[in-house]
Amino acid sequence: MKFSRQTTLRAQATVTGVGVHSGLPVSLTIGPASIDAGFIFVRTGLDGSDREVRAVAESVIATEFATVLGDRNGPLVSTAEHVLAALRGMGVDNATIEVDGPEVPIMDGSSAAFVAAIDQAGIITQSAARRFIQVLKPVQVSLGESFGELRPHTGGFRAEVEIDFANPVIGRQSYVLDLSPERFRREISRARTFGCMNDVARLWSAGFALGASFENSVVFDEERLLNAEGLRYSDECARHKVLDVVGDLALAGLPLLGAYRSVRGGHKLNHAVLTALLADRTAYRVLESDAVRRPRYAEAGSGMVGGMIAPAYSPDVS
Repeated sequence: MKFSRQTTLRAQATVTGVGVHSGLPVSLTIGPASIDAGFIFVRTGLDGSDREVRAVAESVIATEFATVLGDRNGPLVSTAEHVLAALRGMGVDNATIEVDGPEVPIMDGSSAAFVAAIDQAGIITQSAARRFIQVLKPVQVSLGESFGELRPHTGGFRAEVEIDFANPVIGRQSYVLDLSPERFRREISRARTFGCMNDVARLWSAGFALGASFENSVVFDEERLLNAEGLRYSDECARHKVLDVVGDLALAGLPLLGAYRSVRGGHKLNHAVLTALLADRTAYRVLESDAVRRPRYAEAGSGMVGGMIAPAYSPDVS
C-alpha cells in the first residue's frame, strides 16, 4: 500500500442499469471532487433541487438488505456499497457519485462495471497528503451468531471474512484480502451478490429484490447453483462478502489502517463495528502521509507506520 497523495477522478464516467431492489432504471455518474471531500452522493431526479449526502457512517439509515444513505428528510440512495467498494478498492480518495434514482444500479451484481468506469474516467493525484484512520486497539461487536472485529494491523488494510450458510451448496467459506488496487481488481471486483431461491418470496413480499435476475445475482437452491454460466470463483460468495466489507468500511470517510474480521457478517454487522470504532476516540487516530518524508517525521520513530506516517487530527464524526 502506497502512502502518498490524495487522488480523485480525471473526468466523469456514466453507467446505466436497474436497481436490484426497486427494479427501476437508474443512471450513475462518477466524477472528480475536491481535496478532503471524500465520497459525496448527489441524488438527482427529485422534485426541486438535487440533494447531497456524504458517504460516512453517520449517513447510514438502514442496513437490512443493503446499505442505505440518507439525511433528516429520509433515504436518498440505496445499495451504495458496490460503487464505494470500487472507489476505495481502486485507491480513489475523493469523488462525486450522481444517481438519478433511489438505488445505485446493480449492474452484474459486482463492482466490475464501476471499476471499468473508474478506468474510463482516470485517476489523478491531488496536491494534499492522503490521510488514514489507524486502528489502535481492538473493537468487537457480536450480533446473535455474527461477530465482527477491527484490530491493529501493520501494512495497510486487511479483510478476513468467514461465511457459514445452512444452504449446503454455499456452506462454509473464508477469504483474506490485503487490500491494494491490483488485488481488488483481480480477486474481488468481479464477485457477484448471491442468494437462495427460498428467500425470494420473502424479499418480494417486503418490497425488495424486484430487479433481481440471473444477470445480476448468483442464485442457489438446496442442491445446486442455478446460473447456467457457473461461478466466477469457487469461493465467489466469500469474495463478494469481502467486496461488501470494503464498501461498507469506506464509510469511515478515510482509508483504514487495520484488520477487519467478520464471521457470518453482513451490512448490519459491518456498520455496527465501524460505528463502535468511531465512537471510541481512544481506539483510533488519524494519520497523514508524508510523501516528501520531512526529517522531523523520520526522527519520530514509534509515531509512524513504515517510517512514512505522522499523526494529524481526529476526524469530525459528529
